[in-house]
Amino acid sequence: MSTKIEEKELEQLVAQQSVKAGLISDIGAVEARKHELLHAFAEVATKSKELNETLEEKYGKITVNLEDGSYEEIVEEDGQAD
Repeated sequence: MSTKIEEKELEQLVAQQSVKAGLISDIGAVEARKHELLHAFAEVATKSKELNETLEEKYGKITVNLEDGSYEEIVEEDGQAD
């Protein structure tokens, strides 16, 4: 003869396991989305670097005002940029 826990206790254990399984699934989905976002960020960072290099070739070292597109040259002191 086997000994059993009460039905209510078993229901609680099963419910908790179900919640844990759901949370693990959600964590996996979040991690997958995080990976996608990090990849997208890396792509944007690469494109941004390429554009900055193109602009530097065309205009020299500048700081661009993102509101109106105006720019100022970066003045170097002692051979180093500020």
